[in-house]
Amino acid sequence: MTSREEVLKYGLSLAGTYQDAPFRDPNWILIRLHKNRKAFLWTYEKDGQLCINIKVSPEWRDFWRSVYASVIPGYHQNKEHWNTFILDGTIPSEEIKRMIAESYDLVN
Repeated sequence: MTSREEVLKYGLSLAGTYQDAPFRDPNWILIRLHKNRKAFLWTYEKDGQLCINIKVSPEWRDFWRSVYASVIPGYHQNKEHWNTFILDGTIPSEEIKRMIAESYDLVN
């Protein structure tokens, strides 16, 4: 997964979700749950790279950060519960999908 369209399409494939752009900056596009309006997937470009923020359980937070150099503490969010994934092609698509699905489960 290296395009925003691909990431958003996957996020929207999960049950009961919708796309939102709640900020004045159109760079930030979120995927939320209808039932509680909680966001589980944030997409944006920073420093010329596509990034996503996804919620993680604290037990897995540091594991993902240690396995992939392109996983860092959540930009502009709580560093304990969010990771930023820089989509530079170094993280396999299946791992990204797995993390998005886990983020969905955490806010569901």
